[in-house]
Amino acid sequence: MYKQKSKIKSRHLSAKNYAKNTQFNSKFQTFASKIKQLSPSWQACLPLACLIVLGWGYVAIAQTPAAAPTTAQLKATTDNLKVAIDTLWVAIAAFLVFFMNAGFGMLETGFCRQKNAVNVLAKNLIVFALATIAFWVIGFGFMFGDGNDFIGLNGFFIKGVDNSPATGDAYKGVFSAISWTGVPLAAKFLFQLVFAGTAATIVSGAVAERIKFVDFLIFSLLLVGIAYPITGHWIWGAGWLADMGFWDFAGSTVVHSVGGWAALMGAAFLGPRIGKYQDRQVVALPGHNMSIATLGCLILWLGWFGFNPGSVMAADPGAITHIALTTNMAAAGGGIAATITAWLYLGKPDLSMIINGILAGLVAITAPCAYVGIASSVVIGFIAGIVVVFAVTFFDKLGIDDPVGATSVHLVCGIWGTLAVGLWAVGPGIFTWYADGGGPAKGLFNGGGLGQFGIQLLGVASVGGMTVLLSTIFWLVLKATLGIRVSREEELEGLDIGEHGMEAYSGFLKEVDAGGFAEGHSSMGMPQDKF
Repeated sequence: MYKQKSKIKSRHLSAKNYAKNTQFNSKFQTFASKIKQLSPSWQACLPLACLIVLGWGYVAIAQTPAAAPTTAQLKATTDNLKVAIDTLWVAIAAFLVFFMNAGFGMLETGFCRQKNAVNVLAKNLIVFALATIAFWVIGFGFMFGDGNDFIGLNGFFIKGVDNSPATGDAYKGVFSAISWTGVPLAAKFLFQLVFAGTAATIVSGAVAERIKFVDFLIFSLLLVGIAYPITGHWIWGAGWLADMGFWDFAGSTVVHSVGGWAALMGAAFLGPRIGKYQDRQVVALPGHNMSIATLGCLILWLGWFGFNPGSVMAADPGAITHIALTTNMAAAGGGIAATITAWLYLGKPDLSMIINGILAGLVAITAPCAYVGIASSVVIGFIAGIVVVFAVTFFDKLGIDDPVGATSVHLVCGIWGTLAVGLWAVGPGIFTWYADGGGPAKGLFNGGGLGQFGIQLLGVASVGGMTVLLSTIFWLVLKATLGIRVSREEELEGLDIGEHGMEAYSGFLKEVDAGGFAEGHSSMGMPQDKF
């Protein structure tokens, strides 16, 4: 009986298994038929997907948890990240300052007459290339290389021992003066290079429309290679002025006044343009394109957000934003003040004065931007805007012909901004980036007396005296050897033809005398009557 029941049960299980197998085979065949319906590409992907899933599973099982990083490892990672971020900021700031060359080129071209446009553009383009070579060969070494209190004597061609981005006591190298910033040496050089190029560009505007092209090139090499780095070493190269406590955060004196002094001497030795002074009266020689002059001003305004905040040479959010704001407020104050002053003094809100007022505010705030409050920056810029209007007319009356007002903007307002440090500096302890020994003492209007103002005044006079001396030597040697001024005929015809053999506006009316337009051809090729 038991055996019979077992057989019946066995048959029942076999039938059940057979049914399951038949059902599985049916499903498998259905699945296989569906796979066959897929394209060959999809069919090839299926085994690959299976391998990937199996691989993930194996890795998930096989891997062991990573060990937690040590404190030293975390610190090294943090330090490397800081260096990377600081370097990126310095590079971006350098790019902004480099772009100021476009602003200078457009501003100067617009302020000058159309017959000299090519010459102006050529000077502004080639000057940075020349500055690059001169600063690389000797300028950077003279300015930041280890030496004495008057000049650097190491680091020419950016050569020598250097373990940047190490800072402070950890730094080992020949550029000790700039070891306070934790970025690579290449970043330090690039940022300082664009400043040197700016100083040379300032001269271009003051000597425009009558200087020989070759003389400007030679002078630019001498300025960037010798004059600029020597006085710069005194201040930014840990020289004797820095030891005395002279402060110029981003270059009102180091860059702008130096360029302004050199420009003043160049304009004086060249003499005024033909037609500038007639019957003992100053005659305006209007620029030919105020549109690009205005655009040039806006480009310079933008570039200054690299010029001043970039001089922190670190991605310090508090310092960068404060400096950017003081920079902008001073520019606004300068533009408004120049507009009002020109309106009252000259009878009209002259656009060229508005442009120079904005630039005057920017130049003036360059030295104190990190050391003063927001309200003080507006006052500094406002005063610069007033001063620049009177400075332009003052130099005109002296017989110093400066087509773009470079001397008034960069020299006069550079001096003013440097002195403003001694008047409005808040003193250490107010700003987090402004500690003891890291900035000037309190200014006069913050209860600090005249001590800092006196040091600033000494620095202005010393740098001015040396720059005037060296610039005078350079200009006199060039004048005695090559001659620095083009001929009368070339000046009347325009430097574009005489110096470069081409025109900026081929086919348009062209000025050929000091008083206005003469016979030329319109854009349609039709002869025009003389005005």
